[in-house]
Amino acid sequence: MSEIEASINASATPRPPAARVGGGSNHPLHHSVVVEPDAPGDEEQAEGPSAAFFDVDNTLMHGASIYWLARGLARHGVLSGRDILGAAWKQARYKLRGTEHHGHISSIRATALNLVAGFPVDEMRSLCEEVVDRDIAPRILEPVRRLAERHLAADQEVWLVTASPVELAGVIASRLGLTGALGTIAEIEDGCYTGELVGDLMHGPAKATGIAELAEERGLDLAQCTAYSDSANDLPMLRKVGKAIAVNPDSRLARQARHNGWPVLDYRRGRRAAKLALPSAAAAGVAAGLFYLFKSRDRD
Repeated sequence: MSEIEASINASATPRPPAARVGGGSNHPLHHSVVVEPDAPGDEEQAEGPSAAFFDVDNTLMHGASIYWLARGLARHGVLSGRDILGAAWKQARYKLRGTEHHGHISSIRATALNLVAGFPVDEMRSLCEEVVDRDIAPRILEPVRRLAERHLAADQEVWLVTASPVELAGVIASRLGLTGALGTIAEIEDGCYTGELVGDLMHGPAKATGIAELAEERGLDLAQCTAYSDSANDLPMLRKVGKAIAVNPDSRLARQARHNGWPVLDYRRGRRAAKLALPSAAAAGVAAGLFYLFKSRDRD
């Protein structure tokens, strides 16, 4: 048994099993979609219930989930190839120059929200299911999926925490049988997106705030929780829990992992693959802005 597996087993506390997406709310609390059990048990929970929080892009899967959503939108004629390539290049350029910051995020959000108003929510949810089953499922990292399953087997909750749309994150969580997902939420009115956000992008410090609010709501002891990520942008979340694990870390996170003595898991296929990862995935934290490019400039 590895050190990480031993840690998972040692922190186990009883939790109900995950089964399906529930709730039915257009705006779940704390940027979240919860995968609730079909029939929650009445047994008392042990003190200090715990959870594992997984970033998605380049942590749970190869590449960026939002890229594949954009591809799906292009297949259905909603986005143009120019939209996808231009946005992906902009993301990669900012990331590779190390200039990803709040102003950059706000700029992407303002541009993207300009295009989303009026897009039907039902179409988005159906598209997310198609994209997850067709494009994302084959790119899930099996060793990381097995880690998530071990947390579940140890009666711990497992949550995805991502800047990608909560609708997309919720489908991934549901397909994998996880407890739920926290992601970016777009405001909905009369079954369509309004062009505004509920809160802010689930990125950087917002992830730490999100899991803290979730822990309070669900009675989780963050000191007994684990977080997994590939990016230094997630350091606020990683520092919020009792055990942080770097997965396919970028250079800044790798340095922090060495400094803090955090375990490092690397499933990349060599140095070249690590450097040539999908450009939009390089900006995983901010890439959620592409979600709002639902409506091309030519669409009425």
